[in-house]
Amino acid sequence: MSAIDSARRVMSGMRPSGRLHLGHHHGVLKNWVRLQHEYDCFFCIVDWHALTTEYAESGDLQQHVMDMAIDWLAAGISPSSATLFVQSHVPEHAELHLLLSMICPLGWLERVPSYKEQLAQHPGKDLSTYGFLGYPLLQAADILLYRAGVVPVGADQLPHVEFAREVVRRFNHLYGGEADFELKAQAAVGKLGKKVGKLYSSLRQAYQEQGDGEALETARALLKEQSTLTLGDQERLFGYLQGAGKLILSEPHALLADADRVPGLDGQKMAKSRGNAIYLRDSDEVVEEKLRRMPTDPARVHRDDPGEPQRCPVWSLHRLYSSDERMHWALEGCRSASIGCLDCKSALCSSIQGELAPLQQRAIDYEGSPELVRSILAEGAERARDEARDTLSEVRLAMGLNRR
Repeated sequence: MSAIDSARRVMSGMRPSGRLHLGHHHGVLKNWVRLQHEYDCFFCIVDWHALTTEYAESGDLQQHVMDMAIDWLAAGISPSSATLFVQSHVPEHAELHLLLSMICPLGWLERVPSYKEQLAQHPGKDLSTYGFLGYPLLQAADILLYRAGVVPVGADQLPHVEFAREVVRRFNHLYGGEADFELKAQAAVGKLGKKVGKLYSSLRQAYQEQGDGEALETARALLKEQSTLTLGDQERLFGYLQGAGKLILSEPHALLADADRVPGLDGQKMAKSRGNAIYLRDSDEVVEEKLRRMPTDPARVHRDDPGEPQRCPVWSLHRLYSSDERMHWALEGCRSASIGCLDCKSALCSSIQGELAPLQQRAIDYEGSPELVRSILAEGAERARDEARDTLSEVRLAMGLNRR
């Protein structure tokens, strides 16, 4: 896997903590379903990450992994379009994490914003462990192991992607040196041919002297088209563009999810920990009961009191799951008091149930075929290991750990 191919590779993961809810579906899974047809996608159930905070309560972890796999498959993540696997089934994640820990300054980990935030969110747990502190570095290893250039994340995860980029820069600075690199890079330029070599050199100069980002991207695209270059020469030329040595690891870039925040039953962000979630496999009866108990606009004390949908968490869910026609009906009906809150909730319930119905049917099929699910994860792990071994081979060689 060449570094210049990383722009077409996506890596993302999710911690298994039980069945998934509408927040996961709308905020993550729908995006993954789209990406799997546009990129080479690796989607990982990160069970080691779950242990960073739940190490003392791991009895349900295997079931959580199975539940997550079923929910992913039911939501439309396809093993024929993406690689699905479990983190602990690919031990190379642990090895790269260990090797990167040798070069990662302690202060880098302590300054990651989520470190103190997570400590505050788990006041009753003993999280004075390296596993908890080193969580961002393990996450970086997850990404870098596959040389993924694209990482779909929410805004809260942006510091983690930037952290991974810093780790890459430090690693390439320490180990990207190569004997006679300049001579080998110039020889590789000569292999491009006179016309292409001249264009490459002019683009390199424009980037290094003027900081022309467009020139850098044009040069990268130019290299992608050179099918006759060896992998080593491609990597040298990619590094030579930026005046560095050979690039062993690739810098990832965040792809911000464009989904709105999914409100829970109490109007706050939907989350399992808040007890305000509608789960993807909730029955029609459970969905109806949960919606029936939702708070509404406090101004609607009586059935004939007009309300304002913008003050009502039910309206927020209508905006995500109802048709334009149904939203107009709810909006006008609430403001004119021509419909009651239960009427509005009933219509929303139909919208949500309509979206979940095909997903739940697929989930039933996978629930009845656990061996199929395990087989999908095992095949995904094998493919992931093939890619991971290639990266680790180069990392070991660069660090003087090559095996004979």
